[in-house]
Amino acid sequence: MLESRRAVIKLASLGLAGLAAGRTFAAGRRPGGPGGAGLLDDLEQRTFRWFWDVGDPATGLVPDRWPSKSFCSIAAVGFALNAYAIGAERGWIGRSDARQRTLNTLRFFAAAPQGDAPSGMTGYRGFFYHFIDMERGRRFESVELSSIDTVLLLAGVLFAGSYYDRDDPAEAEIRRLANYLNGRVDWPWMYGKGPLVSMGWTPEQGFIESQWDRFNEATILYILALGSPTHPIDPAVWTRWTANFAYSWGDHWGERHLYFPPLFGHQYSHLWIDFRGIRDPWLRAHDLDLFENSRRATRAQRNYAIANPGRWAAYGPDCWGLTACDGPGDFKMLIGGREREFHGYTARGPAPDRIDDGTLAPTAMASSIVFEPRLVLSGLSAMKRRFGQAIYGKYGFLDAFNPTLTSVPPGTRIAGRLVPGIGWVDVDYLGIDQGPIVGMIANYRDELIWRAMRRSPPIVAGLRRAGFAGGWLDRAA
Repeated sequence: MLESRRAVIKLASLGLAGLAAGRTFAAGRRPGGPGGAGLLDDLEQRTFRWFWDVGDPATGLVPDRWPSKSFCSIAAVGFALNAYAIGAERGWIGRSDARQRTLNTLRFFAAAPQGDAPSGMTGYRGFFYHFIDMERGRRFESVELSSIDTVLLLAGVLFAGSYYDRDDPAEAEIRRLANYLNGRVDWPWMYGKGPLVSMGWTPEQGFIESQWDRFNEATILYILALGSPTHPIDPAVWTRWTANFAYSWGDHWGERHLYFPPLFGHQYSHLWIDFRGIRDPWLRAHDLDLFENSRRATRAQRNYAIANPGRWAAYGPDCWGLTACDGPGDFKMLIGGREREFHGYTARGPAPDRIDDGTLAPTAMASSIVFEPRLVLSGLSAMKRRFGQAIYGKYGFLDAFNPTLTSVPPGTRIAGRLVPGIGWVDVDYLGIDQGPIVGMIANYRDELIWRAMRRSPPIVAGLRRAGFAGGWLDRAA
């Protein structure tokens, strides 16, 4: 949900069949065609470089966005921990360099102050504030203690604890700190007022009224809460959560699936958990696994772009992808005799269920590479050919662009810039959108993150306590 992406608007919103013949995902299978494998290699390296270059080497803190000055996003730090290992695996940095940056990060968060004071703290009861300042790593303004952003950080921490498995003092310390940080999280406390896990807490107001009560990116949140070795929640909470899936299940844009309009909700959990061929009771009853569900969600968004009911510029079979991302700003204007309404940062998805203002996010397409590699490679290649001179730079794709918005009335303030022949283009890269790109490309190429996380005891325990079985999980230790 949008609440999980930006604290400043946190209260604004709300299969085995995939392994059938001819539809099996194969790691490392990279479709050819113009720019295919070469673009993927280049994009993976450029996106990794963003984390390596803009993160603080001493603390591991990563800005929410760059080059605009910003606070640190703790979720971006979790994505960065994936990126360092990817860089080491590809030979872009040494393993020792990746290990040291990772160790510095874990040491910082393990030592950062925890308490219920409204300022001067980094977290409380094992959770961390959504945004912290880049200088000292303390709570930024009045943001919430975020359950989902803590999980995205912890997922990267647990990945590091599995990936760095050598008999080496530094790697042993990474494993120890990963266990400590994960074990410190007090999940029953974040249950708050119930009946499901709260989205967060503030010292001023207590628990946020909104809870994780529908299908979205919270899958990994509940898995980690169930799999906690020290403070787990009861498996009945998972059953209670999945009982609400009926509200999301149905036919949307030619695909029957658990629907969540922005694509990030179909990507984040899959970045760390290999859902191919494993099912819980709800999924078994619907002859589905979550990997196949995300595959269908990916195709549904492409189908929506082809249909293009809003008649936005450039939408089509090779130009699609709606998710939470930057936008040009909040204003209305006439374009071609039709009033158009634009927005700044918000969670976008197919209308009428979510906002669609013609703003496309390359991360939405690129981070779906594991689900529909042929469609994604074709789309990314076409997108880069058509718009690349404006949207593809030193660190890969900029966060968002809007080909419909080519001019604005005098005096209209917009974020980003207008590029002749292209339209509106963002000026920033966002950590929470860069992270899924580099991580999903790595999973597509050689299952790097998935392989490590299949060995992670909290992940395995959480899946089993949720009732998942089958596939690799039946073979896990």
